Amino acid sequence: MTNRDLTTLPAAQAAAEIRSGVLTSEALAQACLSRIAETDGAIQAWEYLDPEAALAQAREMDEIRRAGRATGALHGVPVGLKDIIDTADAPTGFGSPIFEGNRPAADACIVERLREAGAVILGKTRTTEFAFAHPTSTTNPWDAGRTPGGSSSGSAAAVAAHHVPLAIGTQTAGSVIRPASFCGTFGFKPTRGVISRRGVLRTSQTLDQVGVFGRTLEDVSLLAEVLGSYDPSDPLSLPRPRPTMVAGVQAEPPVAPDIAWFDLAFHDRLDPDAREGYEQVLEALGPRVERFDVAPQLSELGQIQETIHEYEFLQNFEELIERDRDRLSSTLQAVIERARKISQAQYEDAQAVKASAEAFFTGHFNEFDAILAPSATGEAPLLSANTTGDPAFCRIWTLAGLPCVNLPILVGAHGLPIGTQLVGPAELDDRLLRTASWLLKTLSDSEEET
Repeated sequence: MTNRDLTTLPAAQAAAEIRSGVLTSEALAQACLSRIAETDGAIQAWEYLDPEAALAQAREMDEIRRAGRATGALHGVPVGLKDIIDTADAPTGFGSPIFEGNRPAADACIVERLREAGAVILGKTRTTEFAFAHPTSTTNPWDAGRTPGGSSSGSAAAVAAHHVPLAIGTQTAGSVIRPASFCGTFGFKPTRGVISRRGVLRTSQTLDQVGVFGRTLEDVSLLAEVLGSYDPSDPLSLPRPRPTMVAGVQAEPPVAPDIAWFDLAFHDRLDPDAREGYEQVLEALGPRVERFDVAPQLSELGQIQETIHEYEFLQNFEELIERDRDRLSSTLQAVIERARKISQAQYEDAQAVKASAEAFFTGHFNEFDAILAPSATGEAPLLSANTTGDPAFCRIWTLAGLPCVNLPILVGAHGLPIGTQLVGPAELDDRLLRTASWLLKTLSDSEEET
């Protein structure tokens, strides 16, 4: 055990070893903290760390196990939290100097779920300003001159850099899937309403969703399953049983899945190496994929998402904007100016289109198990571009509240990761994860044959 690099352990394996006594939570937490101390000066994935508090949690989990008491699904496993998630014992700053030192009165619902599962809250990861578009200081672990994506910048980078096996982010446009693509991790955003948003910064009441990062498909399914629960304080929380995510990953499809690919109008934004990679994936899947021509109606849904997002952001932050406008970035001020031009009628029309899109995809999945799509335009952009990347390839699926997973299976022209996205039917997250597992195995078998 002493010769192993504990920071590379998948979360599911680490939890099993801790429960069986092969590994201690303290040893794993210390390994993660040492890795952070060695490398975070360059990466800057973490906004807040209290190493002693994290180690105290880990020791408590070890004592619980040694005493023969009940252990949870993530017992002793370190987890990073995006710094828009409330924690009663640590500050939550929302990526803004306006809230420096802010101490919430209570934990977010998902933090309560983590504690119940025995997880160790390692610290808070950096987010873009109010989880919107202004880049953070976080860099991409693959290339310090490139963005890790946003707004869940630190969460994606922390998992990719082996700082922590699991991290939590949020997605309102593409803030889980795109950073996962740029950083080469698995990223999973479950169906809207599966995970409670109580205690998470509200930027858009109809679009905000919680997502997760991990090293394996099983890891992200395990974390999402732990976080899922009905919460009547969240108006979008689904008041019914949740999909069994881990069982989905472990299951074999009864028949080979049928997958759709839409040639959307904005696919001209894809980098050439990304386009080539996706064509190779489609070729490897062969008759399992049906391609559809450019669908203008679908392409326009991205603008609908943007309209709702910006209109609701302005609603939620109007008081703060009036009070602290001079302390907001120029990036965010430009968003606010655009939002002020959106009328109530335009917003209501956008909500009606959103409802139509949800109905369309419900019918579409009667014929297909999943949609294959790009996760991003290609490799992570350079930091000098002052962007966290284009969310165009995620907006539609977020708008419709569909479950999405990033699979880190492609490599770009500069040797950097490019993710492939699978999108599934609402509330059939287990089927999506089953299809994703099948796809990974199918592509692996195809590579071995060639």
